[in-house]
Amino acid sequence: MADTLDKILISHEQPDFKDKLQAARSKMKEAARFSQESEEYKRLKEIIKNIARHKDVAVAKYTENFDGVKLKPEEFRISQEAMKKAHGEIDKNLLASIRKAIKNVRAYQKKIFIGKRKSVGATRIKYTPIRRIGICVPGASAPLPSTVIMTAVPAQVAGVKEIVVVSPPRYKGSIHPVILATCQELKIKEVYRIGGVQAVAALAMGTPAISQVDKIVGPGNKWVQTAKKFAACDMVGIDSIAGPSEVLIIANDKANPAYVAADMLSQAEHAPGSATVFTDSPALAEKVLAELKKQVESLTRKQATVECLKEFSFIAVFENMDRVIAVANDFASEHLEIQCGDQSRRIADKIENAGAIFIGEYSPVAVGDYWAGPSHTLPTGRTAKFASALTSNDFIKSISIIEYDKKMLAESADDIIRLAQAEGLDAHARSIRLRLGLRRDE
Repeated sequence: MADTLDKILISHEQPDFKDKLQAARSKMKEAARFSQESEEYKRLKEIIKNIARHKDVAVAKYTENFDGVKLKPEEFRISQEAMKKAHGEIDKNLLASIRKAIKNVRAYQKKIFIGKRKSVGATRIKYTPIRRIGICVPGASAPLPSTVIMTAVPAQVAGVKEIVVVSPPRYKGSIHPVILATCQELKIKEVYRIGGVQAVAALAMGTPAISQVDKIVGPGNKWVQTAKKFAACDMVGIDSIAGPSEVLIIANDKANPAYVAADMLSQAEHAPGSATVFTDSPALAEKVLAELKKQVESLTRKQATVECLKEFSFIAVFENMDRVIAVANDFASEHLEIQCGDQSRRIADKIENAGAIFIGEYSPVAVGDYWAGPSHTLPTGRTAKFASALTSNDFIKSISIIEYDKKMLAESADDIIRLAQAEGLDAHARSIRLRLGLRRDE
């Protein structure tokens, strides 16, 4: 099966090189959400409409239909006893690692937090935390405590008082104990065993069992991300369309092909996930392909990973590194690794569009996913051209404060009146004249 990976190696010498690059990129964008013309999108709208009308009854119905778990509305929420039990029974070494990761993330998010800054004088700015947020935690076969850490800790640093976690009941009719233990460690009290579109809709609109939130964050499948985008139209704020996972690795002949291949597989195993290599070295490209074929054989999810590599991934050989950098900036990948020996930092300085940059052969994406401090909730599908990683600053709102006295208003009056008149807004101009006792012709 691995021999079929030969097709993912492409070169600038091929006449359809640009078309293949664009096609692969478009496929990943399509994998992130449903188009508004699709039958799935129509179905999603129907689900949200039914939840708006029937509230918890509809949430329970869709949870049974999609997750195979029959719940009453009063059973959505995980009890405090269950949370404490999960925390008490978690492997102590794992709990120690979770605590260290929380400490790292909290320290980083505090350093970059702008919420305590303010300007002085007549104009200043006030930052207030969002009151209540919802976090979507995927319920795949393996638990994802890192998602809880990378979304909840930035919110806590910002001062969010009410944090709600939703996750589908895919572990024995409930949420995996490791996720529950992580929530307990972070003192998150509201955790609901619902997922998918129904969870996003419940958070966005509110039901008797689940109060409405002001912002929804976190990753999820195509249904979850499309539901977030739909809800963001006029119901709540969202972080971004977070998924599917993607990595672009810029590598030259100084790179270790085994490391490059391993990092490709770490994203492709998400299935879907995009794993791309840009290089100016044909020899390295061949070595990376050989390593891919070798390493994929030992994966437990070999078949799904190979299919993902064939569908969404490739190794592209460019004519030179300048061209590699230019196309990388156009791709605007979620994760961007640079493995180019002593040239890595210089190349990193030329990258303008990426969710996160990992420099050097000892900075794999996994370091960012679990440990370094920046959130692993990153912009995908080329949205890194205008969006950024989730941070503590995404959980605050800014309020402009303007406080003029009579002298300051008088000094600015002529200019303000002139601008108001240019726009034909007489009442605006009058609001200035009235305060200063000015006649219209003054």
